[in-house]
Amino acid sequence: MREKLGFLVCVWFVLYGSCVARFVVEKNSLKVTSPDSLKGVYECAIGNFGVPQYGGTMVGTVMYPKSNQKACKSFDDVDISFKSKPGGLPIFLLADRGDCYFTLKAWNAQNAGVAAILVADDRIEPLITMDTPEEDDARADYLQNITIPSALIGKAFGDDIKKALSRGDMVNINLDWRESLPHPDERVEYEFWTNSNDECGPKCDSQIDFVKNFKGAAQILEQKGYTQFTPHYITWYCPEAFKLSKQCKSQCINYGRYCAPDPEQDFSRGYDGKDVVVQNLRQACSFKVANESGKPWLWWDYVTDFAIRCPMKDKKYTKECADQVIQSLGIDLKAIDKCIGDTEADVDNPVLKAEQEAQIGKGSRGDVTILPTLVINNRQYRGKLDRGAVLKAICSGFQETTEPAICLTEGIETNECLENNGGCWQDKSVNITACRDTFRGRVCECPTVQGVKFFGDGYTHCEASGALRCEINNGGCWRKTQDGKTYSACIDDNTKGCKCPPGFKGDGVTSCEDIDECKEKSACKCPECKCKNTWGSYDCSCNGNLLYMREHDTCISKEASTEVSWSFIWVIILGLAATGLGGYAVYKYRIRRYMDSEIRAIMAQYMPLDSQGEVPSHVPHGGV
Repeated sequence: MREKLGFLVCVWFVLYGSCVARFVVEKNSLKVTSPDSLKGVYECAIGNFGVPQYGGTMVGTVMYPKSNQKACKSFDDVDISFKSKPGGLPIFLLADRGDCYFTLKAWNAQNAGVAAILVADDRIEPLITMDTPEEDDARADYLQNITIPSALIGKAFGDDIKKALSRGDMVNINLDWRESLPHPDERVEYEFWTNSNDECGPKCDSQIDFVKNFKGAAQILEQKGYTQFTPHYITWYCPEAFKLSKQCKSQCINYGRYCAPDPEQDFSRGYDGKDVVVQNLRQACSFKVANESGKPWLWWDYVTDFAIRCPMKDKKYTKECADQVIQSLGIDLKAIDKCIGDTEADVDNPVLKAEQEAQIGKGSRGDVTILPTLVINNRQYRGKLDRGAVLKAICSGFQETTEPAICLTEGIETNECLENNGGCWQDKSVNITACRDTFRGRVCECPTVQGVKFFGDGYTHCEASGALRCEINNGGCWRKTQDGKTYSACIDDNTKGCKCPPGFKGDGVTSCEDIDECKEKSACKCPECKCKNTWGSYDCSCNGNLLYMREHDTCISKEASTEVSWSFIWVIILGLAATGLGGYAVYKYRIRRYMDSEIRAIMAQYMPLDSQGEVPSHVPHGGV
């Protein structure tokens, strides 16, 4: 339901002052690539219907019909088809503003086979946002079926395109939505401005369908920390002079502080606007309580279940029904009731007061004046509320290479690495590539494989570096097995590059050739030596009864070697024997000395030795 709440707010504001609502026109860039006279980049305003290609681009050639130039009639009636031919560029229809709704122009253009529609303004003014029609006209069945993107261009630019086409020039245009939404980091923050009212016809039905269809993707993104979602609800206040009026009493709570329009636009039957405000408050509080418990994604379950179980048409749009849904989801009902507070009291409600303040635009985001409105990274989304379209827009809000896997699935974006590897480096032998698919396209970035980091420009080369680099495709170096031997030019340490092993020469990458040590006289150079080259090494032998010593590259006599060896052994044996005998003699001498000293000590205790005199006796002396 695309309710123009900004108009209603202004009506009340005008009674007491000027309307200060600030609506921001969301834009994308339009680049003319030919003819030369028009080359350049122009601004165009994104239409609030159809499916803008957020995060992507679209190339086409412009056609301006000779009849039905405002595209208000079906092109079947004028026997014109704009379907592109095989191998040709898609067709962008240029249509004039006026006589019918923007959405009807887009619908007729889509049925004629065009890829996008450009509407040229009929007056000189700043760009505006093309929106869906209001009231009864919004019930047209085709509104939800428009899928082509649309954009409004300025009158002067439109006139220049027409002149170029009249001269026979081909006008080629690139529509670029890649920078329509900010994409600063690895998390997307988005808000959904909605309403619990379900009695506004096809627009309310489409909003409920969107919530049901998008719930799964929204909850996965939120649970895994890719997004931060916040629901919002628009309310306005009743001017002081009308607080006691029947209209304010039926549409507002808390003494005219928070109001919503009557669902049926009839104050005498059905539900009132204040019922909508209370339910909006209950949904906002359910999110607040669920978010505080660490489960903000439960809001999607609550809103979906409430729409199914408690519709207005079945007279179940009540607190009792809502409480049953809340309890079934395990959300703290008492905490929600406390958050809602007393809706009849003459006091501010903190939640709804914050919602009113949030409606006012800040920074690059304008005031929220249309329901429903999706705000992604502080920019208002334009286009159809469709699961695929909204998911594509959210995916365009991630910084390149940080988007979740769901953003790279078929149907959301085109994998540019599938064709010619995106023009990036690759090693087909082990299926390693520098091409990384992102939502906006591809980047050529040397990969990390099994803990091994590759370095390079990503386009012409990538080289493994660090420990274990030889485990991945041998570090990109030469390697060969022959005659039962394997040689490699990769050194498994923290170095980079390739170096042929000893016995080989070459670049180490594409080849290493065996060095013929015999031919180059780099080994086996002694006169008696005979050299035989082998793969990666050599064998050297000596003439006659000679033995080759590789470490000295020389030949020696086998007999002389034997004699020398035995003589050396005998010297060792004799030396060991002499050492043993000397040690034994010392041992015997020390043992004898020790024994003599012990014997002398024992004998001294029992008899005086010759060297000792007699010892006088000591007699007790009584003395007088």
